[in-house]
Amino acid sequence: MNVLLHTFGCKANQYDTEVIRQRLEDAGCRIVPSAEEADAAVVNSCTVTHVGEAKMRGLVRRLARQRPGLRTVVMGCAAALDTGRIAALPGVAAVVGGADAARVAEALGVGGAPQSVLRGFSDSSRAWLKIQDGCDEHCTFCATTLARGDNRSRDPETLVAEARALAARHAEIVLTGVHIGTYGCERPGGTTLSRLAARLIEAVPEVRFRLSSVEATEVDELLERLMAEAPDRLAPHLHAPLQSGSDRVLKRMGRHWYTAGAYRRRIERLAGRVRPLGLGADIIVGFPGETDADHRATTTLVEALPFTYLHVFPYSPREGTAAPRYGAPPAPELVRARSAELRALARRKAAAHRAARVGETADLVLEARQAGVRGALTEDYLPVQVPADGAWVLGQARVRGRLLPRGGGLGAEAA
Repeated sequence: MNVLLHTFGCKANQYDTEVIRQRLEDAGCRIVPSAEEADAAVVNSCTVTHVGEAKMRGLVRRLARQRPGLRTVVMGCAAALDTGRIAALPGVAAVVGGADAARVAEALGVGGAPQSVLRGFSDSSRAWLKIQDGCDEHCTFCATTLARGDNRSRDPETLVAEARALAARHAEIVLTGVHIGTYGCERPGGTTLSRLAARLIEAVPEVRFRLSSVEATEVDELLERLMAEAPDRLAPHLHAPLQSGSDRVLKRMGRHWYTAGAYRRRIERLAGRVRPLGLGADIIVGFPGETDADHRATTTLVEALPFTYLHVFPYSPREGTAAPRYGAPPAPELVRARSAELRALARRKAAAHRAARVGETADLVLEARQAGVRGALTEDYLPVQVPADGAWVLGQARVRGRLLPRGGGLGAEAA
């Protein structure tokens, strides 16, 4: 059977799709890149925004038009919350909530035994390692908890075994999940995120590890020390969701575990010790009741901290969450203006960080060749392009390089 895979959403979803790919390939299926070649499709859905769900439904409709008779299985977060709308789409043979590989395989009529660990990602020097799933928080804007359930941490020894398998094919492994800072919290006295990271670094010495999205206030002294003292082992990069710089809005969002001041103090401490530091954040613009003063509080905080990129999203009401009961969001034109202001600020800060890194040496994980160059990613999450035929990169997955300006971005030469 030829199967097309398509993923919407986060790194946790990308990991889940790779588990499906491995399960299907082990059962004799062939993964194909287009609907024209496929007998079936698996679409991994996201429910973070209404836009993501609309794109997923549009893709399913296009697949049905392009390949009449194609059987489509929709899985993931939006599937977990489906009330029949997804199931009614043309060509949909099954809706599988969450990431149950066995149920997806069964829906496709595919047998085969599951593998205990994921062995690799297709066509990438980087891999994701999902260390936990679910979330025990109840942010008033977020439907992910509804879709994925409570926090569930994977066994640390299983994670070590999977990391060793991934390290045979990949130069970087990203620790991902839904709320990774709570890893191990359901087992008091057990392994925490920082202890897991230290254990992985010790057990799998040949790769660079990186944290995916993690709350700033959940970065403890051990994680800080590992980033500062072993940046080639734990990348000095933090994607720390902010959502708002206004304490009033944070409270309405249900983000009870930090204030804007606590976030700022934690980031300033980290930035004072970890250099270079890649720093990103998610920010929601136009939450119900957001005022000009709330927006100014956010821009002031962003201006004060050393962000190197931002993900700026307009608020998206999600069915089943509490936020829609707080009233209407600001006018769309105001949300667009506030978003544009934050994105322009993010571009200025990103450019300043790139300029500060010129002439410095970076740890580069290389990706595939394309049009005479290879993309690469620095330890602080900067995209770089290097000549594909350079003697110092031929046959390599990871190199040291000196950063140089190239167009509007960065290139590198042998260090």
